Amino acid sequence: MSTRELPTGTVTFLFSDIEGSTRLLQAAGADYSSLLERHAALVRAAVSECEGVEVSTEGDSFFLVFRSPRAAIRAAAEIQRSLQAETWPGELDVRVRIGVHTGEGLLGHDNYAGIDVNRAARVAGAAHGGQVLLTGATRGLVEGSLPDGVGLRDLGLHRLKDLPRPEPLHQLEIDGLPVEFPPPRTLDARPNNLPMPPTRFIGRLEVVTEVAEALRDARLLTLTGPGGTGKTRLAIRAAAEVLLEFADGAFFADLSPLMDPGLVASTVAEALGVGEESGRTMAESVAAHLAGRELLLVLDNFEQVTDASGFVSDLLKAAPRLKVLVTSRVPLHVYGEREFPVPPLLLPDPAALPDAEAVSQYEAVALFIDRAVAARPDFAVTNENAPAVAEICYRLDGLPLAIELAASRVKVLTPDAMLPRLEHRLQLLTSRAADLPERQRTLRGAIEWSHDLLEETDRRLFARLAAFMGGTAFEGADRVCNPGEELGVDTLDGLDSLVDKSLLRRSEAGGEVRFTMLETIREFALERLEESGEAETIRRRHAEWVTALAEEAEPELIGEHQLRWLTRIDLENDNVRAALRWALDLGEAAQPLRVTGALWRFFQQRGHLREGRSWTEEALALPGADEAGRHRAKALTAAGGLAYWQNDYAAAGVWYEAAVEAWLATGDEAGIANALYDRSFIYLIAGDRDRARAELHEALARARAAGDRLMEATILAWLGQEAMLTGEPLGAVKAMKEAVALYREVGNRFHLADSLSGVSLGEALLGDVEGSRTALVEAIELFREADNPTGLGQSIWGAAYLAVLEGRFERAIVLLGADAANRERVGGGAPAEVLNAVGSDPEAVARDALDPEVAAAAWERGRKLTLDQAIAYVVSNED
Repeated sequence: MSTRELPTGTVTFLFSDIEGSTRLLQAAGADYSSLLERHAALVRAAVSECEGVEVSTEGDSFFLVFRSPRAAIRAAAEIQRSLQAETWPGELDVRVRIGVHTGEGLLGHDNYAGIDVNRAARVAGAAHGGQVLLTGATRGLVEGSLPDGVGLRDLGLHRLKDLPRPEPLHQLEIDGLPVEFPPPRTLDARPNNLPMPPTRFIGRLEVVTEVAEALRDARLLTLTGPGGTGKTRLAIRAAAEVLLEFADGAFFADLSPLMDPGLVASTVAEALGVGEESGRTMAESVAAHLAGRELLLVLDNFEQVTDASGFVSDLLKAAPRLKVLVTSRVPLHVYGEREFPVPPLLLPDPAALPDAEAVSQYEAVALFIDRAVAARPDFAVTNENAPAVAEICYRLDGLPLAIELAASRVKVLTPDAMLPRLEHRLQLLTSRAADLPERQRTLRGAIEWSHDLLEETDRRLFARLAAFMGGTAFEGADRVCNPGEELGVDTLDGLDSLVDKSLLRRSEAGGEVRFTMLETIREFALERLEESGEAETIRRRHAEWVTALAEEAEPELIGEHQLRWLTRIDLENDNVRAALRWALDLGEAAQPLRVTGALWRFFQQRGHLREGRSWTEEALALPGADEAGRHRAKALTAAGGLAYWQNDYAAAGVWYEAAVEAWLATGDEAGIANALYDRSFIYLIAGDRDRARAELHEALARARAAGDRLMEATILAWLGQEAMLTGEPLGAVKAMKEAVALYREVGNRFHLADSLSGVSLGEALLGDVEGSRTALVEAIELFREADNPTGLGQSIWGAAYLAVLEGRFERAIVLLGADAANRERVGGGAPAEVLNAVGSDPEAVARDALDPEVAAAAWERGRKLTLDQAIAYVVSNED
């Protein structure tokens, strides 16, 4: 068929194929050929009746196009009706899946090209046999003029392979035919956190198929190649391809910010949603989580943490149905690993070029065109510039990152003007780095060439930005890289320049614009930083900036704007890690003591208990830490607090005792009050209530002497709790409400939520169920706003206690099971020893009131709830 017969402009594409054709072939045997012929005849009859055009066929699949979306819908309905009405050999069931999408009919050689064709094919791939799916674009055009006997059902947004944004899908409901189907076969059909691609995937479809096949044969597959080969995009695309084959989904862990192999387990745990567990290392917790699951784990940028390869090997031993897909510049060298060297994009031969239309079909050139059009919308490959474009791609060995960097230059250089610059830089590089692999030399040359186009001020800013891990917002870049416009350029202008030249990426997160580097580019920038002689100065500035940020955040992490600040430190956590590692490696105690002392409430509220404690204890062990005065005292408080929330009371007691001594040495009354308050909990857990009470009263006197109203409120709240321990709930509620009023006044949302939990308990003991629930729901809202899993767990326990007092014992056990599961996820929580000291153990009471089998079933039901589900169960107040 010639391109003149294919309609252009706005057209509607239809893809169809037989579901389970291999199974059908085996069942039909010798009748399969006639079955296929009849299927094709029915499809073609419907297409002819609706004035469609057959673009191509392959096996049992059809690619069709229609001038109107209504005609395509009529054809799809008629195909399904005729197939359903047909009597098939051996009473077989021939079920066809159909996808419909309306878009732009762009012609490329003898077929359609462009994203709309790809979208239509992806929609068809998401359908089940007998089902017709269509996109929102088609639905909007046909909604008011559907053929008779046809309706529509909205299936919501779905993520389709290789499409950058979720797609609204709709199902055609045809009278007399089945309308109930499983969820579409999209990325949402299995649990996953696979990143959405920022740009469309170009080429390499055959490589994707090869990777998918290799994954079916190997449990550990490592995609290797130099930086910029496109390993990450390929891994994500292949994971999406095989996602439906893993009952428990596919999960992606980005290791690029890490330099410490010891952090791999916690990074993987975060990707999987696994929390810390008392008595287990994080690696053991991850292994236990994966043990019974059928799951694909994608580990990206492993080359920086190769010493963690034993962790991967251990996971594969512990989880027999786990498969791991790794991207790395070097293999892991562990038993059972299969290495898959990632090939470059397909290239034209510059010495034997076809015309511009044909050369555009090569993968490398297609990528160049796609990224060049993004930089300059009027860019196109012509017969005049095609040789230069092909030569650029060829010289860059088809490496995606290098091609993208080159394509971004079309804003200022034509391909013909670009080629001599690129060629010169590559030759120069070859002579300077002869020990590197050829492709890495090519990529390094492309980056160096792009770097050398920068003004001197931009080059210096580029090098200095390498100090940041995981990127930074404007403020960090300005303070670390260009304080007081030291470089002689406005920082924002410099950042914009680097973004414009594709050496920096701009994104939005946490309500602010952030600037990040691709890891390969950051490595190049680090080399420039080391060569500059400024590395030590910039890294020290970076650590000082992190320290200042941590200390600015400290009061906010529990204050009125805690969510904003918790989110901000989330975004800067890789920078926090980098600054801590730098200072600790240098043996400088002051800064890590200041950072950990300031951020321990972040570690606690975000469930990073083990990591935060590890940083803090390492800082406290440094020579010179004993001379750090107030900073050491704060870090001791932090170590004690993190151990306490891990329920490691022996260690917490040691740290709290040292904190009291350290604060006494400073003479800081507020700090001493806080340290005495902390230590009182250890006495309470040990059963020494008299000593705990005396400690609290001394702490209260010191807090008042210091004029620390926040500390005063905190101690009053716990004195209220202490009153409940001695059977005085009325006095307890009065004291805690006084604390609540103070917290509202000073805007401390963390302690407000904590005290409201206490008020809820006291009101329950007084028999005011409604008042108890009101306080509890407000506490939940505050904890949920801050995304605080430890606080939410405390609220779940409070709801269980209330349920026991109401005689709703099965509900109580469900909630206590959910609380236990949450404690395992976050690695600790509010001490049960303290909570149960308020009255009788709610679990023991509830189990005594229930049949053991009912209690066991309720417990398991609770343990299976996610944290969100458990909180919804609390708020609903349903049994």
